[in-house]
Amino acid sequence: MKVNEAIIDCLTENDIGTLFGIPGKQSLPLNESISERDDIRFVMARHETAVSHQAWGYAETSGEMAGTVVIPGPGDMNAMNGLKNALNDCTPLVHIAVETEPEIRGGDGIHETPPDTYDNVVKENVTVETPQSTVAELQRAIDAARTAPKGPVRVGIPKNFLKMDVSLAERGEVEPQSFSGVPEGKVDAAADLLADASTPIIVAGGGVRAGEASDELKAVAERLEAPVVLTYKGKAVFPDDHELMGGVLCGGTGTAVKELIADADAALGVGTDFDAVSLHNWSIEIPEDLVHVTLGADDIGTGYDPAVGIVADAARTLEALDDALAGRTIAGGNGVERARETRDAVDARLEELRAVTEAPLTSVKALDAIREGTPRDAVVAVDAGGFRLWALLMFPTYDPRDYVNPGSWATMGSGLPSAIGAKLANPDQDVVALTGDGGLLMCLHELHTLADEEIDVTVVVLNNSDYAIISEEAGRSYRMDEGEYGWDETPVSYTTVAEGLGLDVERAETPDEVEATVADAIASDGPTLVEIPTDPYEPQSGVWMNE
Repeated sequence: MKVNEAIIDCLTENDIGTLFGIPGKQSLPLNESISERDDIRFVMARHETAVSHQAWGYAETSGEMAGTVVIPGPGDMNAMNGLKNALNDCTPLVHIAVETEPEIRGGDGIHETPPDTYDNVVKENVTVETPQSTVAELQRAIDAARTAPKGPVRVGIPKNFLKMDVSLAERGEVEPQSFSGVPEGKVDAAADLLADASTPIIVAGGGVRAGEASDELKAVAERLEAPVVLTYKGKAVFPDDHELMGGVLCGGTGTAVKELIADADAALGVGTDFDAVSLHNWSIEIPEDLVHVTLGADDIGTGYDPAVGIVADAARTLEALDDALAGRTIAGGNGVERARETRDAVDARLEELRAVTEAPLTSVKALDAIREGTPRDAVVAVDAGGFRLWALLMFPTYDPRDYVNPGSWATMGSGLPSAIGAKLANPDQDVVALTGDGGLLMCLHELHTLADEEIDVTVVVLNNSDYAIISEEAGRSYRMDEGEYGWDETPVSYTTVAEGLGLDVERAETPDEVEATVADAIASDGPTLVEIPTDPYEPQSGVWMNE
């Protein structure tokens, strides 16, 4: 059988029906195989940096896996940004990289890079050494990507293998590693510790999403009456309108949330590695009576020394913990009040920024209006940037698969591509790409992908003509001018650009206009861009929330 055809068969047999990529001469045999089928879709991006972010957004919002395919060298290296993002977020995808022929390898052939270049941006890096082993190695890569803790796996396939007609090896069925059990003794110890606490808290991360553990998290939180604080990647795994919602740990986290954690006498950390980004280089005080549940064994003891460490599946551990707590007397009981006081303090600090009703709006006021115009069940894909920190703090989310944003990698230019992936994974849901102008400039080309592929995404861009979070730091901490890295003298009209690329466009300046315009854009058919001018000199969250 021809290798190119067998590769596509392997993908579809594993329920991978979407491939993101940019075709090149080296990958055309794969595209030829795809063009003759109706059970797999090839989505052509405009830059390889977007390709892996598209697959990341697909998986983050569906729990299912997509694939990517790129040419050697430049294409492969462009995709590394999104691969590292997926690695940090434990997001599964299979990355097919067409490789230099083995007989030329080491001879500086066109686009050649040593295969081990990619070792540190993927969970596993598989180089196919013989044409006969291609499908067996691809299957191994897919299994590895889907094995918890999940992640991106790269498969390097030499380009001359693709057109060969050979007898292909077949891999026997392998049961992937699973965390089906939990250590009962450790669960009992955790239950004792948490039940005896008078002011417990829970810190939940992206592992709750990956483990489909939101219901179990809610059950434990309610049994303990413990406020829940989320990490960057934990945003949306616990609904913002729940009475125990305590806040989000991110670069903009303020005094109120930090005090909520510091005042606790015990903590349950679940689905989080307590990374340096979320915990401000571990300067945020976590109670010594800490229960840490994670799939990464080397996460235990990094940053904080837990009293009880459990390496197991989040959903199963939380379920077992809830059962154990059911037979114990719970000492705490004022978690609802503590969470409400924290939320009230955050809202009070935001009041001044919400009072701005004329253009240019603050990010806070604009985000309020955007949320009002966005259906509760829409998927929102958020780029990195200063506005994202505000969104983490105050943009309400309700379902773990309806919000996607980069975690500790914090890469800009991911919002629009991830929204493309999200829409293809969730065709019956409204999808909104929420981005700043700095982030959009890094992936502007993907507006053309939206138009050309007729992908119905609403792109909302907050335009302040500045890398404002950088300019603010430059002016506050260094001998530089206010707006040092802005471009207000050469402003970009994103409506003009988007219209030229084939999108419908709108502009809104006041809160009422923003709410109505966003709602109409989402309700319309086809991709639309909504541009909202915001204040480049507004305070940044990390400073404002801690004053």
